[in-house]
Amino acid sequence: MLVRAVLSFCRFASFATPEAASLCNRTLGPPTPELKLLCGVMTVAVQEAPAAASAQVAPDSLAAGPPYTDATALDAHVHRSWEHFRSLGSPQWHVAPMVDQSELPFRMLCRAHGAQAAYTPMLHARLFLEQAGYRAEHFTTCEQDRPLFVQFCANDPQTFVASAEIAQEHCDYIDLNLGCPQRIAKRGFYGSFLMDDLQLIQQLVLAAARQLTTPISCKIRLFSDAQKTIQYAQMLQAAGCSLLAVHGRTREMKVSGWRLHAVSHIEAATRLSAYAAGAVKQQP
Repeated sequence: MLVRAVLSFCRFASFATPEAASLCNRTLGPPTPELKLLCGVMTVAVQEAPAAASAQVAPDSLAAGPPYTDATALDAHVHRSWEHFRSLGSPQWHVAPMVDQSELPFRMLCRAHGAQAAYTPMLHARLFLEQAGYRAEHFTTCEQDRPLFVQFCANDPQTFVASAEIAQEHCDYIDLNLGCPQRIAKRGFYGSFLMDDLQLIQQLVLAAARQLTTPISCKIRLFSDAQKTIQYAQMLQAAGCSLLAVHGRTREMKVSGWRLHAVSHIEAATRLSAYAAGAVKQQP
């Protein structure tokens, strides 16, 4: 089984051009009138939320689509998921989502050095939806910044969907962070701490898969019980998740140890594209 590894690229000591270095050393905001250029591409800031983005998820809209509970519907979902992944060139080397690291200049630099896809830093769904300044500061992209995963942390389905509606036309996947083990995630109840409420996770993925036109991906961690992890991944697949990034550690492990076999087991059990994520530094 092919296992794809996410590269947690380190910041390089030198940049491709002085212009890139200058841009990396300051926070990106809205494009200036003279247009900000990086490696010959124009940057585009997403500033205005469309009117529909603030609307709530209509209850009757949840009557169609996932969950995929019968074999035929599930097979069709798996087929669509792989078709989308292959349409992007089946990228194997990804720039991981890193807060204060994986903004546009760094993503473009990594692409120049072989990265085939990239994640934005984790975006807070509520702040992204409510604050134009937050969007302008934390999410800037360009035509060459593809394939792109836009990652959100969220714990409310309506907020998650509304935020993703703003970003979805600028990316190839909307990603739900289910892996962050940090204390700030515990306080805000997102990331890996949502593993304590699997029903809420299911509702988040269901709402997004039903409402959005861009496929949903999820970055997950492991449960201590391998079978519970498999059931977790299968639940995400049935809810409409199209791709899984598997951080091969439990929440308690944080960044110690790594369980590479878990990724291949999940890929086999779900039949989705699944790849390894999270500072992969040693052999299994």
